[in-house]
Amino acid sequence: MFSRKNKLILLKLLSLFSIVRGYNVLIIVLAQYLTSIFILAPHIPLRDVLFDADLFVIVLASAGVIAAGYIINNFYDREKDLINRPQKTMLDRLVSQRTKLTGYFVLNFLSVILASYVSFKAVLFFSLYVFGIWLYSHKLKRMPFLGNFVASTLSITPFFAVFIYYKNFDEVIFVHATFLFLMLVMREMVKDLGNLRGDVAQNYKTIPIIYGESASKKMISLLVLASCLPIYLLLTKYEVGYMYLYFYVCLTLLLLFLIALWKSDGRTHYVWLHNILKLIIVSGVFSIVLIDVNMILDRLLW
Repeated sequence: MFSRKNKLILLKLLSLFSIVRGYNVLIIVLAQYLTSIFILAPHIPLRDVLFDADLFVIVLASAGVIAAGYIINNFYDREKDLINRPQKTMLDRLVSQRTKLTGYFVLNFLSVILASYVSFKAVLFFSLYVFGIWLYSHKLKRMPFLGNFVASTLSITPFFAVFIYYKNFDEVIFVHATFLFLMLVMREMVKDLGNLRGDVAQNYKTIPIIYGESASKKMISLLVLASCLPIYLLLTKYEVGYMYLYFYVCLTLLLLFLIALWKSDGRTHYVWLHNILKLIIVSGVFSIVLIDVNMILDRLLW
């Protein structure tokens, strides 16, 4: 049996994991490695990618900055989340605001120090990334369109860190990135629909608040249609191996998403829509291995 003190420590650890969205950070780390192995550096032996010290530092620095970003976002959104996510907020409150700020500065400092191991350009990249996340959390997220665009850009930035490292400028990479970016923008807009009550209370100027839910749904519908273009290109113009199965499933899910979007009228419905998009994004990470299933076995022998 745990003592009362041990239970409190365990709860605080769970609270900290919730604040930094540990599961999201782990998914991004995995995505960076899979993208490196199957898309950005398919010509490099697997062990050389996995044991590349510079790549490890870039991924670790990305994880630190992202975790710090979730902390500062949680810090600024405390009152709004109390309305939109009361249960999660009660858990997050086990960690004081002072501890959150300390963790934010420590993680960012360590991430930039780690980046200095790679190069000065890496230090500059992550310094700008830290500033971008702070500016978004502090001010930009309250603005319509710009807030959604910046949030999606910041979400995809860790992949550009690896992209720049390998200096791979193949066209197919930009098509993959475009599809992911559109999914992220849609997710941010659906999140705004679900957070309507809290956003109104905190004087946020999101798209559904200014233009209405119907206008927001129309914009999301256009993004769904736009996402079909990169899917079409990846299915017809580029070699994606068995990953074509993933994109066919995506088309089905996006059709169901579009139908459900226009029937949704409450936070519970929007949470389900958000989860559909999250499923598409997360499953896309694991589906990268379908590009070349035999690649791992072949490269292990190199």
